[in-house]
Amino acid sequence: MKTIKVSVVTPDGPVYESDVEMVSTKAQSGELGILHGHIPMVAPLQIGAVRLKNGGKTDLVAVSGGLLEVRPDKVTILAQSAEKADDIDVDRANRAKERAEQRLSDQKRDNIDFKRAELALQRAVNRIHVSEKHF
Repeated sequence: MKTIKVSVVTPDGPVYESDVEMVSTKAQSGELGILHGHIPMVAPLQIGAVRLKNGGKTDLVAVSGGLLEVRPDKVTILAQSAEKADDIDVDRANRAKERAEQRLSDQKRDNIDFKRAELALQRAVNRIHVSEKHF
């Protein structure tokens, strides 16, 4: 099977670069599966996992939104933040999840930014799931 070059990049630098057979991720418009020769496109990404399949192996990268650019021979993901499954600090992600849940439960008392706390919770849960390879 032909491969496609994939780069996952954040403002802090590259997170993942490799040739893979298939890229699967969630865009704002729905689930995407990308193979070599895919038509060019640009799509905004949701908070979620990017699955990078090569042979029998699947690498996972947790992304917190961003943009996906597809060309026939290359996929570039420009993410606000991204971490490979093996690099995720699960304790830190669990603490972030607990803080976000606490903010959401206290939101009436403190009048905090509800949407911001919801997004923080989604990011933390995504990182935990990717680190446990639940996708």
